[in-house]
Amino acid sequence: MVDDVAVEISETGAAENAVLRIYEVGYHIIPDTKEEELEKVVGAMRSEIEKAGGNFIAEGAPSMTKLSYPISLREGEKSVEYDRGYFGWIKFEAPVAAARTIESFLKQNRSFFRFIVFQTVREDTRAKMKAPQLREVKRTDVIKQVPRRIEETSAPVSEEDLEKALQDITTE
Repeated sequence: MVDDVAVEISETGAAENAVLRIYEVGYHIIPDTKEEELEKVVGAMRSEIEKAGGNFIAEGAPSMTKLSYPISLREGEKSVEYDRGYFGWIKFEAPVAAARTIESFLKQNRSFFRFIVFQTVREDTRAKMKAPQLREVKRTDVIKQVPRRIEETSAPVSEEDLEKALQDITTE
């Protein structure tokens, strides 16, 4: 998930640790987690980022979200399906090696059932919400009403009439 194509690694690997990049982690925490424990779970990830040499830029606190589709995971002997989870994100600046460390931490931590680590830019890239534009209607304007559709009622059709109609259609 982490892209480090542009990094030229020297014999000691020093170039990899010297290059700082902007990363973002998007994650889902299992819905069984109590709200009081959310800070502890996210705090563990934050401390892992700091240990790896990362500096925080922005963060979105986890909040309960309904998922677009259920995610089925294997936990021990049974399969568990989640249709919601706590979604949050953290944007940070860190060396390339730190991104790999964070990714392996998230894979090992069972509290995070879905996550993504990717390189991004420092600027705020979230879409801004625009208020819908409303069309003003003057009191003098007349709003046209759509005429109501008249339902047709049909009488029972005999077999002879049906055969005659089919004959007329096919002979044309």
